[in-house]
Amino acid sequence: MTVGRPGWRDHDARHASLVSRLLGVGLPGESSTTKPRTGKRTRLSRLFPPSAAADARRIVVVRGLRAIADGFAAILMPASVLARGGGAAEVGALATATLLGSACVTLLAPRLVARFGTRRTLMGLGLLMAATGLGFAWFDGFLPLLLVAFVGTLNPSAGDVSGFVPVEHARLAVSVADAERTALFARYSLAGSLLAAFGALLAALPQVAAQRLGVAPLTAMRAMFLLYAAIGAAAAVAYARIAADGDVAGTAPAPLGPSRRRVWGLAALFSVDAFGGGLFVQSLLALWLLRHVGLSLAATSSVFFWSGLLAAFSFLVAVPLARRIGLINTMVWTHLPSNLAVMALPFVSNPAVVVALWLFRSALSQMDVPTRSSYVMAVVTPAERAAAASATAVPRSLAASVAPLLAGPLFASGFGWPLLAGGALKAGYDLALLMLFRRVRPPEEG
Repeated sequence: MTVGRPGWRDHDARHASLVSRLLGVGLPGESSTTKPRTGKRTRLSRLFPPSAAADARRIVVVRGLRAIADGFAAILMPASVLARGGGAAEVGALATATLLGSACVTLLAPRLVARFGTRRTLMGLGLLMAATGLGFAWFDGFLPLLLVAFVGTLNPSAGDVSGFVPVEHARLAVSVADAERTALFARYSLAGSLLAAFGALLAALPQVAAQRLGVAPLTAMRAMFLLYAAIGAAAAVAYARIAADGDVAGTAPAPLGPSRRRVWGLAALFSVDAFGGGLFVQSLLALWLLRHVGLSLAATSSVFFWSGLLAAFSFLVAVPLARRIGLINTMVWTHLPSNLAVMALPFVSNPAVVVALWLFRSALSQMDVPTRSSYVMAVVTPAERAAAASATAVPRSLAASVAPLLAGPLFASGFGWPLLAGGALKAGYDLALLMLFRRVRPPEEG
């Protein structure tokens, strides 16, 4: 017999239920369903489309948590290698290993879902994320770190290129009504973008700890990787509440079949777009702004902060625009002007005009992110969604990882050849996408 004050159990139950709803992890014995909720909506649920089910909200919340970890890990990974006595070559090798490893996991994702189901696959990836953090906190040797980088989940790029993406996208697509699918993907992208920026701010904690507490920088970095591991473990716990595939209509996974030709066509076009963007990745663009435009480090940092903020909130603008003019038109007619702005940058010498063009580009260029994800999920059969997400993500990752190797020497010439070439390739992608897929409409567009 348990002795305690009357009402404690009721209070604890109410408190636990409130916490579980805020975290989106549920309580033991509570069912996890992908059916839209009816009745009164909580404050958290009001941030999502009305038809978004519990699984959709949970995935978006966990995406935000993972983005925080990705934000600081992408900066601390090279910093920790340098603190261990490594150099630029080791950092480059680890970055390449992470991209190649992520591409392999993404390619295997549909088979993992077919074998183990969505819930166990996401739980396994969460545990792999935890193991990755522990590996970077524990190991010092280059070869062990290289192995952890290849097998693990570190994300060195601005966007999410991990194996989580195709699995989450496939479940999101069946967790909301077709008419609100793009709105849900916009919130998914927004959570990742904003919280990754917050995570990047956390990367300064080791320096603060070293200056104010006297903690060795490498020791503080190891602690941050333990935080990365803890976030991975929390993600695995949250994913345990995802509904089993058998409880969700349209989630029995299958390899590409009737949509194979359409998906590979999209994958080829997305690869051209990713390669073009890889020619002016943020680190190379920052170098060009500092050396050839003459911006200070503080001004360059400010430019990237505001450009990131504009890009993040453009996700939400994309939703009503897509509802009005369609997904393909939104992808093309917002993306094309932004690419023309990039092509103009090498011909501008006034720093203020350079900054204005880049901010204009940032306000438009990312509207195709949620619309692209929504479109891919809409134009394939439900069973093919995990395979389609994987087939379109892997070529993008590989193309984006190759381009910076070519862009570095071109930026060193002083003229922004990579900006001109990258913008032209991305503009060509826009026109090809419009020409080839304007008649392939998602269900909500009739």
